[in-house]
Amino acid sequence: MTTPDVTVTVIVYNDAARLPRAVASVRAQTHANIEIVISDDHSTDETPSVARQLAAQDPRIRYLRLPENSGGCSAPRNGGIEIARAPYLMFLDSDDELPPRAVELLLAAHREREVDFTMGAVHRVRLDNGRRTTWMPHLFSERRTVEGIEADRRLLFEPLSTNKMYTRSFLDRHTLRFPEGVHYEDQLFSAQAYCLAKAFTIIPDPVYVWYIEPFAAADSATISNQRHKLSNVQDRIRVHRLIDDFLEESGHAGLRQDKDYKFLKHDFRLYAGDLPYRDEEWLNAFADIMNPYLDALSPGAYARLPRPERVVLELLRERRLADAQLAARGLGHPVAPRQVGADASGVPYWGSEVPDTDRARAELDLSDLELETRPFPSAQFRHEITSVTPGPGACVDLAVRTYDPGLRLSVGPQRASIVVTPGRRPLVTAFRLDPVRPGIFEGRVRVDLAAARLPVQGFTGVRHPVLRLDHQGLTNSGILLAPLTFRALTATQVGGLPHEVTVEPEGRGPGRLQIRWRPVGVTARVGPVIRRVAGPRVRRAARLVRSALR
Repeated sequence: MTTPDVTVTVIVYNDAARLPRAVASVRAQTHANIEIVISDDHSTDETPSVARQLAAQDPRIRYLRLPENSGGCSAPRNGGIEIARAPYLMFLDSDDELPPRAVELLLAAHREREVDFTMGAVHRVRLDNGRRTTWMPHLFSERRTVEGIEADRRLLFEPLSTNKMYTRSFLDRHTLRFPEGVHYEDQLFSAQAYCLAKAFTIIPDPVYVWYIEPFAAADSATISNQRHKLSNVQDRIRVHRLIDDFLEESGHAGLRQDKDYKFLKHDFRLYAGDLPYRDEEWLNAFADIMNPYLDALSPGAYARLPRPERVVLELLRERRLADAQLAARGLGHPVAPRQVGADASGVPYWGSEVPDTDRARAELDLSDLELETRPFPSAQFRHEITSVTPGPGACVDLAVRTYDPGLRLSVGPQRASIVVTPGRRPLVTAFRLDPVRPGIFEGRVRVDLAAARLPVQGFTGVRHPVLRLDHQGLTNSGILLAPLTFRALTATQVGGLPHEVTVEPEGRGPGRLQIRWRPVGVTARVGPVIRRVAGPRVRRAARLVRSALR
């Protein structure tokens, strides 16, 4: 039998439905001299039967069934390494795919120059909306060979093992295998590979298709989407401690600050966005697990973070857990705290108190946010909806409270608007914010969603309204934070063509007010036709019809 050039190990566990698609993507590779190992982590569904059928269809396919379930990705990948017959190795998860030229392109990069592994771009596809993006595109913008990880420390942010082709000799020379018994195995394996490799080549071409299902059921979600489990937090900390030990033992301690920054900027940040949705018991347990490791990280790594992220970290370390939840709702958006406290010299700090330790004062100092002096269009406010109630028809009544900790707004009523844009024209609903006390304003507004000018072909999607302030000829727009839980409101017959519209909390991230549109009735039937065939004349005619229906 001819020796294959490349072995692709497809790992699978209880995924009989998607395994054929993954294997088909490997069988369709433009470089055909390959070996395909289906490494089954002792599935209990129809996976064994499906895998054997696939192996019967193609002599390049071998089926390996582990004697017991390992509960992770490491053991099935290691099993594939052990039986692989090719000098080059790749890995594929059963819920993902390889683009047709993945093997060809990565192998060609190996043959151009002797390197320990090659790697390429990853296309991420969200299953909920079909959106396609490139994973960390700045790292894959050009073809290059990296002479050791110190030449580009940003790569510590890129821990995937599935977008790489390794030489078997490199893995064996360093006895490099995936760590078993712990999740986030890619992070340790990739850190070791980056540090041990003398050189590796990066190509800008896509070599992996990663399907993302952000709202999968808890029992089927990927490990990264199981952050609600405290065991998940423990696993992540454990693997990072293993990376720390490896860096020290392998003579790469100089990478520690970069690796710590990666942990704070990426790993911790994933949990930080979830903090507003966690209860007190979970938060206390999370702090017990996380804080000892946070205390061991390099101060220089904290200094590289944006101020809002440093604030959340410090509030957690101080065990001001309710405050950490409030601060986390601003991450990713320019959201001010509800209030600030100032010391005798006028330095502003997050919250109502002046911190009593040097570290807390350094981390909670908000001077760089320029709350009092930033130009008004980019000034930071905090807009919170305190109640959401149904009105008549497709109306929704909102009670809004605006916090102005920098005291940018003049004393007296303020002109404000709720702005939402499901079509080309925004729906703008003006209202008044009245002062309650210095730095706090409140108002009530009824938003009639039936007045939204929707596209003639209908609109399917989600929009997050913003609050716009008009002040002395300038405007400022900021997100609207909704109550994290409230009963979703649904109405129909929005605009001239029927739609179902739902007002709900966002359910993730900062928890903005969210409005969801879905065509129903005639709009659902006619809309797809208009989208396929509509030219300018048809669209004009459709607008006339819509006007008549109004």
